[in-house]
Amino acid sequence: MADEPAPVGYFPPPESVGGWRRLPPGESPLDRAALEEARAWNAAHGVPSSLVVIHRGYLVAEFHENGAAPTTTFNVYSCSKSFTGTAYGILFGDRSETRPETPAYPSIPAGYPLSDPRKARITLRHLLSMSSGIPGESLGVYGVQVADGGDPFAAALGHAPVLARDTGREVSVAQLSGEPGTVWDYSDPAFAHLSLAFHALAGRDLGGFMAERVFAPIGLERVTWDVMGVEDGVGVHTMPYSGVHITAREFARFGYLMLHGGRWQEQRLVPANWIERATTSSQPMNPAYGLTWWTNAAGKLWPGVPRDAFAAMGYNCNLCCAIPSRDMVIVRIGLGPTQSTEVIAAPLLRALSAA
Repeated sequence: MADEPAPVGYFPPPESVGGWRRLPPGESPLDRAALEEARAWNAAHGVPSSLVVIHRGYLVAEFHENGAAPTTTFNVYSCSKSFTGTAYGILFGDRSETRPETPAYPSIPAGYPLSDPRKARITLRHLLSMSSGIPGESLGVYGVQVADGGDPFAAALGHAPVLARDTGREVSVAQLSGEPGTVWDYSDPAFAHLSLAFHALAGRDLGGFMAERVFAPIGLERVTWDVMGVEDGVGVHTMPYSGVHITAREFARFGYLMLHGGRWQEQRLVPANWIERATTSSQPMNPAYGLTWWTNAAGKLWPGVPRDAFAAMGYNCNLCCAIPSRDMVIVRIGLGPTQSTEVIAAPLLRALSAA
């Protein structure tokens, strides 16, 4: 029998007043062997971690390994980008004059003078889809690391050097690697632009906006979000590419919101058309990347996993994967392993989506 959708009216209360509903012991509809395979996969990495599976609105599996507990929060690193993308989706719905195709730099005064004249053609969509041409991992840049006392925003804007992660040497992201929209590079310096642009467009920071518009309505009680910048530079703002600290159960709420097309109880929190756009391929250079979400629409990101699966993914094999056809949310967060999440998590997703 095909999976039935979760009851329309069910959304979990906050953890402090009960949290996710559970089935009686022994009544999970998922295959026990598949769940044990998933637990063994997670425990084998030997680091603190949490794995939570939500199916039809029930918490059907939960494993906390190597000292982790249900209340343990982890930095989910680049999964934070999907929170940033969600904030932009809400903003686009609020402001008809602001669209993905809106040029980015007019909302980033600190970016002038432009370090490359082609930056004038960078749109918000280019930044959200990693196709701006601003270098990142292609130069060995992960995050926006700078020398002591340096301003990470100035470095991201091309006005100061960035430190390559593995070598510690100074590199510059001032010059684009290609015309905006024609190259794909996973770039945290590019993504840092989105914090400054959001503050200008919305009149408030990403973190405060999401706390009011999403975190509180869906019952997030333990989430925090790091900031970046220096007081004497561009300023201190929400770190848009990393720094969300959250528990597995609460991260599953965010996935559940996406699974339900942006609706929570009777509230429309995120425009449904934004979620559809964000979780489908955004450009031809890397079809597995949408707008801050990874997508399996082509069936190549995670072979053997349903094609409607999409996920927030980050360093240390952090992920929140929603599979609408299975009415399922899978969250795995922890302190490792450090290999590419999309590759190493594939066996986990295959086991659980087929359970």
